Amino acid sequence: MKKIILALLSVALVFQTNAQSLKTPSASTTQTVKQEFGLGNIELSYSRPNTKGRNIFGGLVPYGSIWRTGANYATTLTFSEDVIIGGKSVPAGKYGLLTIPGAAEWTVIISKQIDVTSPAAYKQDMDLVRVNVPAVTLPFSIESFMILFERVQANSLELMIVWDNTSVSLPITQEIDAKVMSQIDDLMTKDNRPYFNAAVYYIENNKNLDKASEWLDKAILQNSSAFWIWYQKAKCLSMLGKKAEAKVASVKSMELARTAKNNDYVTLNEKLQASLK
Repeated sequence: MKKIILALLSVALVFQTNAQSLKTPSASTTQTVKQEFGLGNIELSYSRPNTKGRNIFGGLVPYGSIWRTGANYATTLTFSEDVIIGGKSVPAGKYGLLTIPGAAEWTVIISKQIDVTSPAAYKQDMDLVRVNVPAVTLPFSIESFMILFERVQANSLELMIVWDNTSVSLPITQEIDAKVMSQIDDLMTKDNRPYFNAAVYYIENNKNLDKASEWLDKAILQNSSAFWIWYQKAKCLSMLGKKAEAKVASVKSMELARTAKNNDYVTLNEKLQASLK
């Protein structure tokens, strides 16, 4: 009898071991997105359920209730730098992303809680930011729930939440100009001065163009065959209204680009020269 019991226990153990090692596809897959933003990055982690023919908002996801904004696990956002959401400063760190969907408007919440998977676990006093955003009805349906970063600029982007035929967007910004200018002021006192990068920042942000032109001259002295530097010089001169000088610099950039077989810069210079006529 004892041998029979041991044999049955052995068989049960084998089945249990096999069951524990079984791996099956997740019904709602997890996605991690890392987006470079400003002087740092944002990392998003969430799960992606499918519609499967179901009525989503106002049905599977009730209106007026806290939603983890995904499935399975809590949805989180990690900021490597301070950001601004809804006019409020959000310090660098990891936060929960929660929402309260509505037919015409959603409330998007950045919470200090990073483990909310049900409405019962939510604590409103842990909210850091609450922003009301309009719900947009799409002319088509999205099968798999998704969160993405859109309209990414140097200091702003939109966090878009899209599922079924509904989309909402949360603007996020970052104050970077003071930080960049502080770096430039500091690095320009060092031996290895970033003339080119500093000049490009000035050009793109319409700062002191005469200073940018001066820095580009110094960058050219460091690398006279760099067609990309000559192109920025031409662009800067054009913005200063010095069309004749801009054309000379652009022709030089084009010649160097052709020698380097870089057709992208050849095309850029063709467009720039056309604008100088």
